[in-house]
Amino acid sequence: MTHYSFDTMYDRVATRSSKWTMTHAALGIPPSPDVLPMWVADMDFKAPDFITEAVHALADAGDFGYFAHIDSMFEAVQWWIKTRHAWDIDTDWITATASLGNAIAFSIQTWTEPGDAVAIFTPVYHEFASKIARNGRTVTELPLSVTEAGLLPDFDAFDALMTGREKILLLSSPHNPAGHVWTRKELRQIVDFCARHDLLLVSDEVHHDLILTGHSHTPTALVAPEYASRLVTMTSASKTFSIAGTRLGCVTISDPVLRREFRNTVHKADLAPNLLGTVLTRACLSEKGAKWVDALTLYLSENARIFANGIADLPGLSHVQLEGTYLAWVDFSGTGMEASEIWRRVTEEAKIAPSPGAPFGTGGELGLRFNLGTQAARVTEAVSRLKSAFSDLQ
Repeated sequence: MTHYSFDTMYDRVATRSSKWTMTHAALGIPPSPDVLPMWVADMDFKAPDFITEAVHALADAGDFGYFAHIDSMFEAVQWWIKTRHAWDIDTDWITATASLGNAIAFSIQTWTEPGDAVAIFTPVYHEFASKIARNGRTVTELPLSVTEAGLLPDFDAFDALMTGREKILLLSSPHNPAGHVWTRKELRQIVDFCARHDLLLVSDEVHHDLILTGHSHTPTALVAPEYASRLVTMTSASKTFSIAGTRLGCVTISDPVLRREFRNTVHKADLAPNLLGTVLTRACLSEKGAKWVDALTLYLSENARIFANGIADLPGLSHVQLEGTYLAWVDFSGTGMEASEIWRRVTEEAKIAPSPGAPFGTGGELGLRFNLGTQAARVTEAVSRLKSAFSDLQ
């Protein structure tokens, strides 16, 4: 296997990385060179050669005008999803958007009206609820039981929580922040739940490539092909390859009616894919990209092991077994501390900047999300700092 320098550190402050320069603006943590950013879902690994080579080739061509032939990018997406995830899609099913956040907002605008509700399993990626609210819709929270073994959905309880105003279930698969990879059985239960409540299932699968050793991701579409007329799948190279700055996502819809409705929303917004995003997506979703991802997931699996072992030594802290993504969820409720004291110890004593738990919704109040998509030395340092900050519990 080709060697990749995941251990190599570089100055992300100099590159104006939001992860490294926005902790004060985003989290209220005073700027300090001692703060270890472990919040926003963005990895600290320098771009591999096949990405920088694609950028250089674009620069050398010296042409940044209007462009055509985006089909080559869709063909790369098609090849990747078939090769890596065993889902055979048609390139015509794919629509490009300006990131998956944009795609989620478009989905809400396309298939709901103001006052309608969108259901989400909480705790979940905080931008789900934010985007629902910003579009004048209501959030229906379906709280998961978050355990060290993973997530436990209670569909009987969820049935009772539905109001009848829900039009969409917005699913995070793999789940962010718990790092849970949904099993085929669980996905089947989710589809059945959607069918009972006549919900459109919007499956955000942006982390589908970031699967740790011993686990495998199943596209929702493969579990329930009969639900295709009510299913929207979202993917992107952004998280896998840390190219979120190129702002490009792909929405795959096999049903022609749903696809036409979604594209009409995109058309009304006068949105078209950008040149850099299409070039880098094509470069990433390739054989070179596949080899890099294989090495990356092995590295992330080791980071997850280091972090889990460290958290296990701290009484009162419960860590969800990380199966996918590079986002580790830690529940501090066993400490008996209030959220403010937990936050103070982590940010002021340990000088770590994680993602606060409350914005992830019900069940997240006493949790924090830690980004392990960084050098192993930093993960080890984070564990050491946490042990020091909570030394009185040991």
